[in-house]
Amino acid sequence: MKSLQRRLFLAFILIMGITLAGLASVLGQTFPVLQDQERKAESEAVARHLDEMGIEMDSTALEELSRKMAEDGSGVAPARFMRLIVIVFAVAFIVTVIVFHRLTERYIRPIDLVTDTTMELAKGNYTARAGWAAPGIQIGLVTAVNALARNLQEMESMRETEAERLETLETLIANMGSGLLMIGRNSEISMANSFFLDQVGQTEEGLIGSPYKAAWLPEALVTLIDTVSVKEKPVTEQIDIRTDSGNRTMAVYSAPVIDKHGGWLGIVVVMHDISELIRLERVRKDFVANVSHELRTPITSIRGFSETLMDGAIHDEEAAMQFLEIIHGESVRLETLIEDLLDLSKIEKEGYTLRLQSVSVQDVIERSIRSVSGRIKNREMTIESHCPAGLTVKGDPERLVQILVNLLANAVSYSKPGTPIRVVASVSGGMASIAVADKGIGIPTADLPRLFERFYRVDRARSRDSGGTGLGLSIVKHLVDLHGGTIFVESEPGKGSTFTVNIPLSHS
Repeated sequence: MKSLQRRLFLAFILIMGITLAGLASVLGQTFPVLQDQERKAESEAVARHLDEMGIEMDSTALEELSRKMAEDGSGVAPARFMRLIVIVFAVAFIVTVIVFHRLTERYIRPIDLVTDTTMELAKGNYTARAGWAAPGIQIGLVTAVNALARNLQEMESMRETEAERLETLETLIANMGSGLLMIGRNSEISMANSFFLDQVGQTEEGLIGSPYKAAWLPEALVTLIDTVSVKEKPVTEQIDIRTDSGNRTMAVYSAPVIDKHGGWLGIVVVMHDISELIRLERVRKDFVANVSHELRTPITSIRGFSETLMDGAIHDEEAAMQFLEIIHGESVRLETLIEDLLDLSKIEKEGYTLRLQSVSVQDVIERSIRSVSGRIKNREMTIESHCPAGLTVKGDPERLVQILVNLLANAVSYSKPGTPIRVVASVSGGMASIAVADKGIGIPTADLPRLFERFYRVDRARSRDSGGTGLGLSIVKHLVDLHGGTIFVESEPGKGSTFTVNIPLSHS
């Protein structure tokens, strides 16, 4: 697109050229007429002069005189006149073009610069500037356009910054570990993040834009929102929500959104899943209660029998010996409980590491069997073991022995005297599987999911009589997890149980 200055300049040249050419053409046409009139006037003047001298000329002689005068001056004056016209017009044209060019350069070019700059601004190029610094009335227009461009550039920069912040905020809200729900002033849901949608089992398309009372939200949550709407004050409650993964406990905070002028904008709801905290609190309470109970039983026995001895039973040798045996047994049980608690605490401590190395499974099985051989002999039981030659795992040998000793001790404690126990090792999927099977009392199916909890006992009375602390399987589970393995149990009441431990092979 041609600039305004260039278009005006070309138009001016064209108009000036046409004007001068037309003027020259008119002058060229009128010159012969003027020349004939001049010749006629000269011939008449000559005739008058001759007449005054007494020389008379008839009309024929007068015409002849005029013709002779025309022939003497023809071809000279017209050529000179035309050259003069061309030179004068050319000089006038050049001077006028130069003057007009200077005028357009000074007054029209700033308009072209401003136009180009505004076109670039309209395209979104806010870095464009009109480069004009000459003084004059045009500098105000150029300065205003440049100021507008700078303001637009700053606004664009601020918009990009705000867009980045908004995108970051949206990403944060979408991926935050708490549920967020926004309800507009018209009681319609305007926003809900993915955590909230997952917890209430809804989709964004089915929730956004719907009135919160018609959006199939949990009844307790709707009641909470109604309370905030009526009271216009923040409310915090703990509610239970049924989800696909089961019942979840939520800590819900809801508050009205009010602008600085007191206008009602809506309601915000923030929902935290505290199910795990509730579970851990329950586990902590159960743990404290169980520890207290487990400690109270032997301490009560030790205190009771020691007081009996102090009251005079010590003089009865047979009774004193029986009481001392009970006190010794309870003290051993108390020591075992404390050792298991310390061991479990050490295993669960953050930063606890194993001394991993290549370990022979056969050696682990043999060491474990030797550790429980005395108890096996007392109950007249037998252990049958089978392990492929050269089978090795990556683990801590002492902790692997501890795992198997706990499993074998349980098998001995909960099996009838004279029944066999089998320990079988095999390879499956890059793991060494060690199975400990017994013919004991078995475990009900309902108790299997909680079997590895601390202090959980299927038969509390029999477990306590067997000398168990209720921590053995919990220790086993933690040690197996530290080895990167798995443990599971299969059991049928009255027919026995099989505990299977999977530990990664040493080469894997």
